Amino acid sequence: MQHMRRSKLLLVPLLAVVVMAACGSSNKSTKSSATTAPAVRGGTLVLGAEQEPDCADWIASCAGATWGVYTMTQHTMPRAFDIKPDGTAVASVLLTGEPVLEAGPPQKVTYKINPKAVWSDGVPITSTDFKYTWDQIANGKDIYDKTGYERIASVDDSDKTTAVVTYKQPYADWKDLFGGFYGVFPSHLLQGKDRDAEMKDGYAWSGGPWFAKWTKGVSVELTPNPRYWGPKPNLDKVVFKFITDTSAELAAYKTGQVAALYPQAQQETAQLKSAPNTFFGVKEGYSYEGIWLNAAKPPLDSKAVRQALAYATDRDAIVKQLFGAVKPDIKAIQSLTTPTNDIWYTEAFAKYTASQAKVDQLMQGDGWAKQGGVWTKNGQKATLTIKSTTGNKRRELMEQILDSQWKKAGFDVAPPDNQKAGNLFGELLPKGDYQLSIFAQTPTSSSPAQCVNFCSKNIPTAANSFSGTNWYRISDPSIDGPWDKADGELDQTARKKLVSDGYVALAEQMPMIPIDPFPNITLYNTAKLGGTISDNPIFGMFWNMNEWFCKGGKC
Repeated sequence: MQHMRRSKLLLVPLLAVVVMAACGSSNKSTKSSATTAPAVRGGTLVLGAEQEPDCADWIASCAGATWGVYTMTQHTMPRAFDIKPDGTAVASVLLTGEPVLEAGPPQKVTYKINPKAVWSDGVPITSTDFKYTWDQIANGKDIYDKTGYERIASVDDSDKTTAVVTYKQPYADWKDLFGGFYGVFPSHLLQGKDRDAEMKDGYAWSGGPWFAKWTKGVSVELTPNPRYWGPKPNLDKVVFKFITDTSAELAAYKTGQVAALYPQAQQETAQLKSAPNTFFGVKEGYSYEGIWLNAAKPPLDSKAVRQALAYATDRDAIVKQLFGAVKPDIKAIQSLTTPTNDIWYTEAFAKYTASQAKVDQLMQGDGWAKQGGVWTKNGQKATLTIKSTTGNKRRELMEQILDSQWKKAGFDVAPPDNQKAGNLFGELLPKGDYQLSIFAQTPTSSSPAQCVNFCSKNIPTAANSFSGTNWYRISDPSIDGPWDKADGELDQTARKKLVSDGYVALAEQMPMIPIDPFPNITLYNTAKLGGTISDNPIFGMFWNMNEWFCKGGKC
């Protein structure tokens, strides 16, 4: 099962983007697949979805799963910005043009709303919707992530066609607000009501090209929104069928039950490279995967132990074994972003190469000694337990590799305690009920921002309804200082220095071990599906689904 946790980041163009490499019997191009056949209308497209969303209230703490974005959010929520496949942020059809930024002080951003933009009930989308969205996120409880919205002082909605957002503190990632994964909410339908109760199990309205009907445990069905003012969908219906087991997912594609997948990179996935009439594209984007450490849980509450664990991990061997069949040239990452995002990529973690000598030095210096080959201190073994998601064969293999590596280094490794995604991400990680976890981060943009993940103020507590996103409980001034300042630094040169300092601090404190630049795979049946289909670093392969069509009007 795939569960990528989101992290809020700035929308800026990339200097370089890794081009998709395509394989398969029907397409040898190195770019995204495109058909020259004219688009036709009609047909139902069935897609495989690796994960079911936990809820559909997109700003609540239960909405951290990226598959919620892939299946519903991006298709129903109007947003200020769209992201192109090269990572560039451009004003969406919600606006009449690019917003105007005034650096100030105070920082101010003016959004001009397209007069054609309406909700599915015909009511215009207005500046009051922007104001309502800001208020719900900045002042609400049980919110997934307030970063940026809490820096806003006011949203002037006196002119319903113009939203003027004034900041009380500068915010470099301003383009990620009212765009990205959240979008804009309908104030006329939700004002004065319990937003979470109205939305968490699905909703009947839309401000995008599609309506979404969520049948829990089964699927999400999309049907066209006739009042959408942008490009109209060609398809009559899109069905995201939940198939959370890797083997079942691949079998569903082979047998024609689904016409396309956006699967995780697994060794088994490589078998579809040679499937007939198949486009198989692999692209490194912004997503990255790692081992996430709970700095509040013994023995990981010791910096020396966290560093020793990093030296006990042969990351190159892991990456080669996990992803070599899909992407032979893949390498371990040395940052909490990927080389694709080369503006901000650093190699602060490069010093952590497998070294038993370093492990011994750090553990002994922290008062540990080996008894029976296991590090022990004050009668307690250095015991480690991983909690990840059930049903993910690649992560199960990774757990097996880590078991071998860490035991060899002297750690006592317990059997994995894998959990259903909803329980792991909705309960255990936010409440700190874990030692280590394996999962991927899917950034909402190419920004380097990491305060949201590692600043002390974002540690989940009962006081904030466990809505903070520093699940790793790391608390250190050397991290807080540069990353908090980076959020408010509009000058890119100055921000790069802060980011560099922030990564040095993270590599020193080691709240996570970066592993791989999570490869994105675009896979579909070229005999059934037409249109320009390519991976998007934020919205996946579904970013322009209203342009897709069934060849011959039937998929």
